[in-house]
Amino acid sequence: MVNSHKALWGKCLDLIRENVTEQQFKTWFAPIVFESFSASTNTLLLQVPSHYAYEYLEQYYVGLLNKVLARCFGANVVLRYRIVTDQEHHLTQEVDAEQPADIEPPRAARANQAPTTLDAAVPQGLNPQLNPRHTFSNFIEGDSNKLPRTVGISIAEHPGKSTFNPFFIYGPSGCGKTHLVNAIGVRCKELYPQKRVLYVSARLFQVQFTDAVRQNRVNDFINFYQTIDMLIVDDIQEWATAVKTLDTFFHIFNHLFRNGKQIILASDRPPVDLQGMKDRLLTRFSCGLIAELEKPNVQLCVDILNSKCRRDGLKIPTDVITFIASTANGSVRDLEGVINSLLAYSVVYNCNIDMRLAERVIKRAVKIDNRPLTVDDILEKVCAHFNVTTQNVFSRSRKRDYVLTRQISMYFAQKYTKMPASRIGQLIGNRDHSTVIHSCSTIEKRLKVDKAFVEEMNSIENAFRLKK
Repeated sequence: MVNSHKALWGKCLDLIRENVTEQQFKTWFAPIVFESFSASTNTLLLQVPSHYAYEYLEQYYVGLLNKVLARCFGANVVLRYRIVTDQEHHLTQEVDAEQPADIEPPRAARANQAPTTLDAAVPQGLNPQLNPRHTFSNFIEGDSNKLPRTVGISIAEHPGKSTFNPFFIYGPSGCGKTHLVNAIGVRCKELYPQKRVLYVSARLFQVQFTDAVRQNRVNDFINFYQTIDMLIVDDIQEWATAVKTLDTFFHIFNHLFRNGKQIILASDRPPVDLQGMKDRLLTRFSCGLIAELEKPNVQLCVDILNSKCRRDGLKIPTDVITFIASTANGSVRDLEGVINSLLAYSVVYNCNIDMRLAERVIKRAVKIDNRPLTVDDILEKVCAHFNVTTQNVFSRSRKRDYVLTRQISMYFAQKYTKMPASRIGQLIGNRDHSTVIHSCSTIEKRLKVDKAFVEEMNSIENAFRLKK
């Protein structure tokens, strides 16, 4: 029977092959491995090599999969994936495929869908609305997030029993606030399955409250939220002018706080900068712990990218990783967007992920700081690369390292600024314009014949992209 079901999956692959290009088939479908089929539950279990493969299949090929499975296995087949996240240690994770668009999910599944109105937000069958992919295991620690991450783990393990209540996290967009608050909720549910944990955006909370007012069910709305053991509210800065919503949340907050329930709030600014909110609420936001989540530095961005590559089974050259980390302006969201774009481009155009492709993609995915480089910027990076000082460069010494640093600085100054050679010479050691012209000519000749020198110059140019 196992072989017959495996043969059916083989027929599915044949049908899929007829409806996609050969490159698409080899990239997304050939790596899928049939694992099992349960006739009692009508469930097909397939192995996929990475999270990214699963997400791509569900986003772009779910319709095709539904059609071929229905033809080969019959109607209402349930598709599940086993994601091999680390083949060396044989770690796996099972996830459900999305329901076909034209099939209504069973009653049990509907009860667990995220509440978007008050009618859906009932105490029975509470859906925490947490993203299971946002965990502490893939929230990489660095100098910019060590404190909030450590506190978050403590709260997840001892919710409502610490001095960190409420826990107020703030930081700029893309620094990982949503990931962190979700990780706290996910860990808490793992340790305390019976606890009622709820993640909600400030906007969704306001929509629910508006519906409750329109339906004359405000008391039901308040009573529901007062049953939560851990309430996580994201982007609360959006409530700045919502007076009635804030008044209602004030009563919910007081009830939860008095009863030792954990409250976690996230915002793009600290409480003191939340204009429009009453002092009585701001003082409550500040009575626990306020922690800033800073943008990750370049090294942490590199660590995050390497972790994502290991988790998803990706192979990206080290120099490309460094370039992306240096250019993404410290935004975790931008990092993930660039990686996903690189993969999509490499698949569609059947090309390798290299520096040329990264430069092409990142212009479309990341808003790069276009502040023009100055001669001082250039001198700083070139001197740092060769471990010399600007005083060395400005001196009359003919030491090889000093001369080379001076020539490269003049070359980049001519390339990246609109200054005439005479002005560049004045700013770099008070040389005349002929020295600048000779330096640029020397560098250009060497670039044509010395590949190692080309790589070294590329490395210096990448340094110009670092956030100053």
